[in-house]
Amino acid sequence: MKNKRVHHIAFLLIPALLLCAFLSSTSRAGDKTILTVLAGAGLKDALNELKDMYGKKTGTEVRYNFAAAGILRKQIEEGVPADIFFTPGKKDMDELQRKSLIIPETRTDILENEIVLVTAKEKKNVIKSFADLADKAQSISIGLPETVPAGKYARETLMSLGLWNKVEKRILYAKDVRTVLVYVDSGNVDAGMVYRSDTAVMRSGVLAAVAPKGSHSPIRFSMAMLKSSKHQQETKKFIDFLKTPEASAIFSKYRFTPLFGGK
Repeated sequence: MKNKRVHHIAFLLIPALLLCAFLSSTSRAGDKTILTVLAGAGLKDALNELKDMYGKKTGTEVRYNFAAAGILRKQIEEGVPADIFFTPGKKDMDELQRKSLIIPETRTDILENEIVLVTAKEKKNVIKSFADLADKAQSISIGLPETVPAGKYARETLMSLGLWNKVEKRILYAKDVRTVLVYVDSGNVDAGMVYRSDTAVMRSGVLAAVAPKGSHSPIRFSMAMLKSSKHQQETKKFIDFLKTPEASAIFSKYRFTPLFGGK
């Protein structure tokens, strides 16, 4: 019942997110260009720092709508105006490309990441590895795999390690990866699975383990210009900026692995 409730909440949020995206749509205020970027929740801190840097350099204002990638994809399919889609994982980007909603030549893999196990501080001496989840964690949180790429990678990891059937009934699904982190930081769950980059803003949780190599699909964050963008020249400039050494330094600060501009 709990899992179904979270699933329903995720879809109830869509109308509000649609309104938020509409109000933040691309426009031009006087001589200032305003770009809208739809981005996965785990990118929030790095992208917010980068928008301030870019605004000072160019005078272009960047606005974001952060949510689970699956929800953002649905917004784009419904025609919400925006300029860039920035997502962890291939599925949602592939679907938008199949529907001719992105400009394919602008599609770029820009960052890599890993799945890690984090625990509530009270459990740091109890849960020290993924194997400990089987009998030492009463509650575990991951993103809803159907809409949250981090949740899909977490499920892949648990299945690869032979743990899925042992822990599935104790999983609390979250609407996005940052909500998983909140659950762990607050002690509402014993453990959670998030991106390594999320640990840069972890408050009280503890990094317990990194998913073994090969236990989940490669995690690459990609971005693309939306075909509906009304400021394609300015949008391309922002995409190019995100691949510079200057931007890569910010992504590294937040524990992403940049694929451009040095690491």
